[in-house]
Amino acid sequence: MSKELAVASGFSEHRCILLPVDQHIVEIVSDSGEGAQTCGQMFGALCAKSGFGVWTVEIIPAEIEPPARSRAGASGNRIRIGSQPVTNAGDCADLVVAFNEQVVYSRIDAGALRAGTLLFLDNCWASDPDPSIRSMYAEAVEDFLRRGYEVSEIPVQEQCRQYTEDPRRGKNMWVLGMLCALYDLDMDLVRRELAQRFARKGDAVIQKNLALLEGGHNWTVKQVERRFHVPARKPAQPMVVMNGNQALGLGIMAAGIELCSMYPITPATSASHFLASVFEQVGGFVHQAEDEIAAIGFAIGASYAGKTAVTITSGPGLALKTEFLGLAVMAEIPLVVVVVQRGGPSTGLPTKIEQGDLLASLYGSPGDSPKIVLAPATIEECFHFMVLARKLAEEFRGPVIVLSDANLATGQQPFPRPSPSLSWLAPPVDQNDWNPDVPPFAWDPKTGLSKRPVPGQKGGEYVLTGLAHDEHSHVAYESAINQRAMEMRSRKLAVLRSALRPPAVHGDAEGDLLVVGWGSTLGAIEEAVDRLRAEGWRVSSLHLRFLSPLEPGLPEIFARFRRVMTVEINYSDTPGQPYIEEGSRRYAQLATLLRAQTLVDVDCWSRVPGSPLPPGAIVEALRPRLEAITRNREVESCTA
Repeated sequence: MSKELAVASGFSEHRCILLPVDQHIVEIVSDSGEGAQTCGQMFGALCAKSGFGVWTVEIIPAEIEPPARSRAGASGNRIRIGSQPVTNAGDCADLVVAFNEQVVYSRIDAGALRAGTLLFLDNCWASDPDPSIRSMYAEAVEDFLRRGYEVSEIPVQEQCRQYTEDPRRGKNMWVLGMLCALYDLDMDLVRRELAQRFARKGDAVIQKNLALLEGGHNWTVKQVERRFHVPARKPAQPMVVMNGNQALGLGIMAAGIELCSMYPITPATSASHFLASVFEQVGGFVHQAEDEIAAIGFAIGASYAGKTAVTITSGPGLALKTEFLGLAVMAEIPLVVVVVQRGGPSTGLPTKIEQGDLLASLYGSPGDSPKIVLAPATIEECFHFMVLARKLAEEFRGPVIVLSDANLATGQQPFPRPSPSLSWLAPPVDQNDWNPDVPPFAWDPKTGLSKRPVPGQKGGEYVLTGLAHDEHSHVAYESAINQRAMEMRSRKLAVLRSALRPPAVHGDAEGDLLVVGWGSTLGAIEEAVDRLRAEGWRVSSLHLRFLSPLEPGLPEIFARFRRVMTVEINYSDTPGQPYIEEGSRRYAQLATLLRAQTLVDVDCWSRVPGSPLPPGAIVEALRPRLEAITRNREVESCTA
């Protein structure tokens, strides 16, 4: 497409050029409230159902109602599609549809665009009644061209007026039709998906949105020269597509958990919203408490009564739940706590991703409070880890924290449709009489485990206390009793670790550099490692799902590499900065944990951009380290 054609406000009808591509990264951005997130979610789901690999990331402003036409107000979605499975959001966008020019600058500031990015820009601002807006728009278009973007000014608002009196509320469906034409999607599938999404709003709403959809599709087919074809692969098994919070909700139901007690907090709230819409179908209910403290207290009460409950929160809520978490540890009450991490500290970045709650989950309680901590790395694992978390909570009598994050929470990805199993469900509450000769904390001296009485059992009543206690749950301050109780609660983590397998290494089992990650960075790290390995570098990676206890075999795996480092989305000091030296440097959170547990000099590279780490950024961070390792190896070889 020539530059003259690219900057025109319309196109004449012409023959389409359908370009095959293995993958593409698409972004839709608008002011908050214009529906770009909905458009992106639907486009991602349609691509997944068409057989593409998909990973999506929501673009969410920090403010609830940011100013219109502002960088801070950019809202939308990034969708990476491919002919192969897609595991992360990728690097720079190939194509961007923007409802105004100012939101584009937000994506430029985030490093999301590159020279050559196709930028489709609503041209309504070129004729805005306000001369300052017209000037801003014209200057922005010139700037975008200087930056090397291929700018196509398109009449989105003008076209939408043909189908609705309020084009601001129709642009997203028109653009969805445009994208379906650009990527050659089956329109019958698109129509069915749209009708299903708006079914509850009635036929009139469905028809209006269908008209907008068809309008965008037809205009694009007639006017846009260059479109794209991503080869779809028919999956070998039935697939589902959803975001991580939906997967958490479905996993909670699959686990047989019947109560979710929560207090709304971004980005965890949509998990409980999803549960509230469907939970009653399986006999469960969502309790919205008056605050975070009441939510976990309610969940502990239900669990004490025999039905393990879940409470869902984010970082600030975890801080408020700390005291009750200590109670669940001391009283050995099964409990599942889902923490959908966001930026911190304090209120921090409420809508942005971070992996900042690991150390808080491990150590954020007074005294010694050992807890099981899991971290799913994919949306599929968000589902299955809820079943695992309930089983572990009940088997080991205590809280299990599941650390998700905003990237998993809002991202969509297809994965094999789970085959339900009765083994997932919680067993019925034991109604047999409790043996009066067995105390409520009959700790096995070898494992620290004990069978749990339930107050509903005859003879199963016992006093629940958060005070130091003996195996009969009697308050006891004697030093020997306190020491033994601490040992028994800690022993359970060692028992669990003995049942775990060492983590698998991605790449060669030995080499120059091993990269360790956790949580949603899995796909980006492995893609970066694969790129570097293709260049000939001796680098591998492994990803941890169990963070307390840590998976076994780490020192032995680390010993096979010259250097070990973590890649994380939390803060660490950068070497070489003022006053930062070995004694003062603060390491990333997993690196801190690994250094303490393995006594290996684990390095780290971490950032807190408020967005997922792109694989390209990881490549650029790892390459200098690999070059330095190679130089050192060559020097050692010469001196030897």
